[in-house]
Amino acid sequence: MQNPLVSVIMPAYNSNEFIALAIESVIAQEYKNWELIIVDDASKDATVNTIRNYIKKEPRIKIFRNQTNHGAGYSRNKAIKEASGEFIAFLDADDLWKPEKLSLQLKFCEENNAKIVFSSYGRIKENGENLNEIIEALPFVNYPKLIRSNYIGNLTGMYNAGKIGKVYHPDIRKRQDWAMWLEVIRKGGTAHGMEESLALYRIRKGSVSENKFEMLSYNFKIYNKVLGYGKLKSMYWVLIFLGEHFFVKSRQLKSID
Repeated sequence: MQNPLVSVIMPAYNSNEFIALAIESVIAQEYKNWELIIVDDASKDATVNTIRNYIKKEPRIKIFRNQTNHGAGYSRNKAIKEASGEFIAFLDADDLWKPEKLSLQLKFCEENNAKIVFSSYGRIKENGENLNEIIEALPFVNYPKLIRSNYIGNLTGMYNAGKIGKVYHPDIRKRQDWAMWLEVIRKGGTAHGMEESLALYRIRKGSVSENKFEMLSYNFKIYNKVLGYGKLKSMYWVLIFLGEHFFVKSRQLKSID
């Protein structure tokens, strides 16, 4: 693997408060052969102007715009279609990467012949305050494990599109990243988790991860609409998810000094 291009996929909607920091965290990567493809989802604030200011001085950044708001999944798909990289990685406009993120993951892929990789990540408050805790990545995640709950933090995930092919999100508003990773693993095999914390997830008020009832509603849609399970089977898997989420996955959250 000789210096492969990494396509970084970033959807943005009314993200002006945070997107400069997200872009800066990509520019600060130790690994330099990347392209950042941003799709603005019809923002009403100054998001587009901020992006364009970066484009003036950084040719590796590209912007595409939706005329109407379609959601993060649609925007990610639009960016994936434009991607030229052998690897595809994801970063939302309010999250952050650590400088070593891409370099360590590419090294790991090369040394372990891995096509899909993700890592542990930290969590910060909406104002950027560090919560001094991490979500620990599992060493491996296969399809039977991932279908029980989403164990891949999207901001840490990367896959080899050169070997697997491009994988797109289903046409649903929320939790579509989980559905995408299910398809990535179905096509590419086991995902490899890295112990290192390589990103920071910003906890936003009103997010799906904070609204448990909304999360369960969208999980039902994943099982029913995306995977094609019947209603009873989908309800059964929602119960499996609940048990996994609260009694198994919760153990991944660790406090750090």
